[in-house]
Amino acid sequence: MGALTDVQIIKKDGKPAFAVIPYEKYLSLLPKHEDATVPHEVVGLVIKKGMNLVKAWRTHLGLTQKEIAKRAGISQAALSQMEKSANELRTATLEKLARAMGISVEQLRD
Repeated sequence: MGALTDVQIIKKDGKPAFAVIPYEKYLSLLPKHEDATVPHEVVGLVIKKGMNLVKAWRTHLGLTQKEIAKRAGISQAALSQMEKSANELRTATLEKLARAMGISVEQLRD
């Protein structure tokens, strides 16, 4: 693991108590999901509401298109099109969206 930069140390009683790191770095430290699971609620949105997995996950997580688009480094309009599309998204795009939502790429694949 590379050196951590942009770390904020929060002290309590003059001693380090917490380390705040950039969100992207936090996501990279999370364990990789070998057995990716999709919650029942997400599956329900796909089946009952006809949503694709990107929209279903975003809805399930209570996130807006604007939030996800900003985190993924894409426009809200692009995300909106991705959520309407039945086309398969490129792996690089799925990786950006998965990181933005804190889930694995496998959880976004049909």
